[in-house]
Amino acid sequence: MPDTAYRLHDSPGYRLSIAARQQERRLDEGLRPLGLTRITWCVLLAVGNEGLCQPSDIAQFIGIDRTATSRALRLLESNGLLDRTSGEGDRRTRRVTLTEAGTRALAAGGPIARDNATRMAARLDPADQVVLKQLIDRELRDLKTL
Repeated sequence: MPDTAYRLHDSPGYRLSIAARQQERRLDEGLRPLGLTRITWCVLLAVGNEGLCQPSDIAQFIGIDRTATSRALRLLESNGLLDRTSGEGDRRTRRVTLTEAGTRALAAGGPIARDNATRMAARLDPADQVVLKQLIDRELRDLKTL
């Protein structure tokens, strides 16, 4: 009888998700002393580095839904790391900006995030890094998430 069982550990997607979760956990642990999570860090990056100021643009940049974005924005605002103000002309729109404390948190998180990325990249030679990025980009384009 042929073996038709699905082998979870043979799945490239499963292996990719395990590697991603390991890197995400390490980043969360590194950011915790700053009072940040991976998601709140990504929001700070979106606002501070990318200049995004609309919650919908921030959500799209990070790749999370509006509910998760709103939760992160509320947390960052309550921690004094960003401000949300009503938009010009339409009070239903919100504009997001970093506070001075948010700018400091963004600067403090940079070395942590870079170290985390370097740790993963160090396991691959430069040519393998290029191939891995190309393969992941191809998958993300196929899923229309890039």
